[in-house]
Amino acid sequence: MQENGLEARLRKLEDLESIRQLKARYLACCDAKDVEGMRDCFIPGKVAIDYGAIGVFDDRDQLIDVFQKLGGHDHIVDMHHGVNPEIAVLDDRTARGTWGLYFHQINTKDNTLTQLGATYEDEYLRTDGGWKISKTRCVITSTQVMRFTEGAPQVMFAGRGMTAP
Repeated sequence: MQENGLEARLRKLEDLESIRQLKARYLACCDAKDVEGMRDCFIPGKVAIDYGAIGVFDDRDQLIDVFQKLGGHDHIVDMHHGVNPEIAVLDDRTARGTWGLYFHQINTKDNTLTQLGATYEDEYLRTDGGWKISKTRCVITSTQVMRFTEGAPQVMFAGRGMTAP
């Protein structure tokens, strides 16, 4: 069935909002350590995930495994904020977008504070379960790691990149 101009515009707005909600859900699941929720944000099967120093994965479960090893602990407190989305719905089944990321992490075991800025480059696929991430790349643009102990915090690293954990 062919959509008229108003129906097509409304569907595009609904698609854009669904994709915004998908990314917000993904980031909130990361903060809540909700790995099932994180997993559900990606298409099942082959997916392209490039998180730089964190790893490159072709299956969502590979990302979940690394996330649980690095951040799935009570002493890790994360905050992921996605900002400035630019989303393009390409057709009825595909879309792409870029997002800014502000990430803040407190590690109470190592007494460190990490702040970083990054850009997500995403591709989305409409599935029977709604829009899902089919490809994502995260490029870190700034990083600051500080150690907090008694006295003034000590900057351990500040710059563009981030080394592997």
